[in-house]
Amino acid sequence: MGKPKKKDLPDLSELACKGTEIHLRVTPRAARNAIVRDGSVLRVSVTVVPENGKANEAVQSLLATAMGVARSDLELKRGQTARDKLFVYVGASRS
Repeated sequence: MGKPKKKDLPDLSELACKGTEIHLRVTPRAARNAIVRDGSVLRVSVTVVPENGKANEAVQSLLATAMGVARSDLELKRGQTARDKLFVYVGASRS
């Protein structure tokens, strides 16, 4: 997976508050990488196959890019092997 382009992603910087829980519905093996808001749930599509955590890493990278934070500031709390995932922002809050 190449580095995602910020211009192709929605601005999710409002989620960069310490302790924010981010619920996702993930579609691996998609035609392109994308993030779409669907009510309170974010739908994330990645081109990577879901084996050995590769899709989770791709989702984490895509989400971090859309939020404008480091990948290490996001922690996968639930859904390591499921399509429904819960990431928590553990970095410093933005002012």
